[in-house]
Amino acid sequence: MVVAYYQVLLAIAIVLTMLYFLSWHKHFDVHVTLIFSMIPIAILGNVLTARSSTLEEAILANKITYFGGTYLLLMITLSILNLCDIILPRMVRFAMFVASTFAYFGALTVGEKTWFYRSCEFVKEDGDGRLVNKVYGPLHTVYVLLVMLYFAIGLTALVYSYLRKKRVPNKIILLLFIPETVAIFTFYGGRAIITDRIEFLPIAYVFAQIMYLIIIHQVCLYDITDSGIDSIVQRGDKGFLSFDFKRHYLGCNETALAVFPELRDVIVDRLLPENSTVGKSVNRWLDTYEHDQSNSDFRYHSGENIYLVSLNYLYSGKRKRGYQFFLTDDTKRQQYVSLLNNFNGKLKEQVAEKTENLEMMHNKLILGMATMVESRDNSTGGHIRRTSENVRILTDEISKDNVLQLSKEFIDNMIKAAPMHDLGKIAVDDVILRKPGRFEPEEFEKMKAHAREGARIVHAILEGTEDEAFHHVAENMAHYHHERWDGSGYPEKLAGEQIPIEARIMAIADVYDALVSKRVYKDSMSFEKADRIIMEGMGTQFDPALERYYVAARPRLEEYYRSQPDAEARHETATCM
Repeated sequence: MVVAYYQVLLAIAIVLTMLYFLSWHKHFDVHVTLIFSMIPIAILGNVLTARSSTLEEAILANKITYFGGTYLLLMITLSILNLCDIILPRMVRFAMFVASTFAYFGALTVGEKTWFYRSCEFVKEDGDGRLVNKVYGPLHTVYVLLVMLYFAIGLTALVYSYLRKKRVPNKIILLLFIPETVAIFTFYGGRAIITDRIEFLPIAYVFAQIMYLIIIHQVCLYDITDSGIDSIVQRGDKGFLSFDFKRHYLGCNETALAVFPELRDVIVDRLLPENSTVGKSVNRWLDTYEHDQSNSDFRYHSGENIYLVSLNYLYSGKRKRGYQFFLTDDTKRQQYVSLLNNFNGKLKEQVAEKTENLEMMHNKLILGMATMVESRDNSTGGHIRRTSENVRILTDEISKDNVLQLSKEFIDNMIKAAPMHDLGKIAVDDVILRKPGRFEPEEFEKMKAHAREGARIVHAILEGTEDEAFHHVAENMAHYHHERWDGSGYPEKLAGEQIPIEARIMAIADVYDALVSKRVYKDSMSFEKADRIIMEGMGTQFDPALERYYVAARPRLEEYYRSQPDAEARHETATCM
């Protein structure tokens, strides 16, 4: 049935139109959008004509067919001109619209005037209606001439673009040529092959939809502005250069042509000449990018200018379709960076020198404060110096296997902060601090306050310093170096890994010095006995994980203490014990 034939074509046309709108975005040519909108209307007229029961219904349906067909030819012609990069003056486009409207006005007079159809008849056979025995009037001749003019304009534009326009892809021209020639054939020759019972033109319409879907898919590759950067392109300060995944040249903007003048002679859809400057550069950049996509920025020198070349994928919607280069004149910035680097180099040298002096003064101040506190203590002197060296020796062993994952910065901060661990003793009364014997319980409680007070003093001294890491380490070492692994220490009774690692290391260094050094209330202890006490304390007083490092450090600790000025007296005392 003829009705079924037209209905199938209408269904296909609607599906194709839906596919177009599903893939639509703002860069699609508006004329193409109107083509997909009008084709279903034109075929709908054929369906309604075939289903008509009277002459009046058939004439009305015929007017719908002419509405779609008349403006459809205009839109196809304008889309060809636009895709071939041929810009018509606005008044010419307006004149074409007026001519199409006049032609359609003639179709509207059918059944009322004899200007378009002088006469026609309606027949219905096998349930299919159609207009027959049409006698055409003068306005129909105008319509046919207009159709011929549109076909001629379209074909001329395609041939001209194929021969003369290098920046219009030949693939697009060939794809446009196919539906144009099919439409001409079906319009003029279809009825010569088949009787007027059915029309072939709706088939040409559907075929045109299929071809235009392919065309818009290809156009996305060649349209440089399709990546959503139109505003930057208009400013003209960025160059754009695009390639497909086979490295075929897809196009560029005027800014890129100014950077690479050789591109003016390159045909779209072709590979760049390998021996050309632009060909060598582009292929080298693409090789680098394909090997490692993190390498996406390059420098290109052209005369006195330096360009930043950024490489990324070329997207069509969410799909990767090729590669796109972004070119930015980076000359001034590079000159500024060079100047800045020279200045920064000199400035860094000066800052490093000043910083070194400040750090030296800072360390001397800390050491001076610690020495002042030590002078009030009942030790024989040198405690802060020795404990700092003990920390250094222990952390040397710890850093060898890096199991504890202590950074070099952290270890350096520990060594630098070690002299501050007993600053809290400055707040302890001399009567207690210098007592030559064991403390009474009440006195010991006052003595224990030095840990918390030391943390407060360190915090006050270092508050606002830029070196937060050192501040944190120094405060922890002063606050927690008398905590015990089993939780029986002071001042907070922390246990296990609640105690910061820097305080756990400081505890071993501090106790070891107290054991092997002479005080006014005790003699120095032999290395063997001191070692036995330290080892017995592993797991109760000290972190058992530090045992291996203490054992490894013990020879160096003993060697260090033997090298001290009072080493001979210590040895004699230890022998008599």
